[in-house]
Amino acid sequence: MPSDVTEMESRWDKHQYASSGPLSALISMLASLRINKIWRLLSPWPRTHGQSDKLRPTAYLDGLRGFAAFLVYVHHHQLWAHVPEQRTFFESSFCYDGYCYFVALPFIRLFFHGGHFAVATFFVISGYVLSMKPMSLIQAGDQSKLADNLGSALFRRWLRLYIPLITTTFIFMVFTYVFDIWVLPLKRASSLGAEIWGWYCEVKNFTFIFHTRAEILSYNFHLWSIPVEMKGSIVVYTALLAFARCTRSARLWLQVGLMFYFMFIVDGWYCALFVAGMFISDVEQLAGKNDLPAFFERLRPYKMIIMYHFFFIALWLGGIPAHSADVQELRKNPGWYYLSFLKSQSIYDVKWFFLFFAAFMLVAAIPHIGWAKRFFETRFCQHMGRISFAFYLVHGPVIWTVGDRLYAAVGWWEEHRVKNLPQWVNIWELPKTGPMGMELSFLVPHIILLPLTLWLAEIVTRMFDEPSVRFPQWLYKSTTTQAKPTKLPE
Repeated sequence: MPSDVTEMESRWDKHQYASSGPLSALISMLASLRINKIWRLLSPWPRTHGQSDKLRPTAYLDGLRGFAAFLVYVHHHQLWAHVPEQRTFFESSFCYDGYCYFVALPFIRLFFHGGHFAVATFFVISGYVLSMKPMSLIQAGDQSKLADNLGSALFRRWLRLYIPLITTTFIFMVFTYVFDIWVLPLKRASSLGAEIWGWYCEVKNFTFIFHTRAEILSYNFHLWSIPVEMKGSIVVYTALLAFARCTRSARLWLQVGLMFYFMFIVDGWYCALFVAGMFISDVEQLAGKNDLPAFFERLRPYKMIIMYHFFFIALWLGGIPAHSADVQELRKNPGWYYLSFLKSQSIYDVKWFFLFFAAFMLVAAIPHIGWAKRFFETRFCQHMGRISFAFYLVHGPVIWTVGDRLYAAVGWWEEHRVKNLPQWVNIWELPKTGPMGMELSFLVPHIILLPLTLWLAEIVTRMFDEPSVRFPQWLYKSTTTQAKPTKLPE
């Protein structure tokens, strides 16, 4: 399609040049260039021209991240559309309180309630990816390049995470104010200037990760995980630097010790998830060099049995009921009573204790299970992996603007919709036939919502996500010397 547009514009340019002279031809050419740029920016089709079809060895991680982002999308829509009582059953186990819903079945529930599991998986993947290059340098004993690599990574990390957040929330804030769009999480200011000042105050506090109080970004409260991502990144870089001169066995044991500390001594579950990703990356690279400690070598004959057990245990634990942080509430869920006694005293929210083990086992197992790895290498998962960050950024604003109105229109009304969107309520009411979570009136709005979210994610990827990778790289190169890499202190 883009090539057809370009060809038509070329023919039109030639016709204009022949009939109107060089000046008109120049104007036409400049206009066509702008049209081409706008088309490339706004086109819903992913850009694949010139890209190789050969997958990277860790492409499955991109696909896993993309599929996890899709699970977050489904989870948030399920909770937003349904009434509070239904939300409780979505986040409870099968036959909780005597109600046995299909969507609450073990394993099946991950497709409806897999958002928390997905976030835990994000953090493990991040720990893996962030530590890949530094870990290879540590294993190679290249201390000078390691120092430069970690310095560059830490320099770029904040910009890479927060540029897309700042730009998308600013656009959402201005858009909703200028067009007077009611959004449930937002309180309208008296003027655009006051709205911008309120946004600025929220964002500046939200982007400072060392504050002593919890910060919620009302312009997109789903982005609570971004400061956590930044904190986890610092944990990974710090640990890599601290363990750089350790022996192989000492380094592995220290990583295990860190995970134990974060899970059983303090409430640092998200730090443990990042360290888990770093540990998996270390072990995978050692395995590729046939340099694993003897303990792992003794397990090699049983690798597939262990990995399949990891995989299915991960899917079970990933479906942990999450309607309450209280372990006593967890014990009321069938299938979780005895497991609940495994929770450490240090973790406040019980779900993150089990999600640590679920995400750890899942990321460790997938590269060794052929059919699972191939699934995450499919075109759909790879595409979702490319736009996953942008998809995560835009799905909330779509829910609160278009989603709220469509759900009200097809019959999913709640008090806030009746009060603030009365003109939308039941204008095209559809039956709620089908199992909970798959009702006709829930699925039909996604004919609009899913393509819209995918399209906006594609645009945000091109406008903000990809530049947020390139700009910090350019800035780092522009602000540093070309001297030899700094060596680590003796």
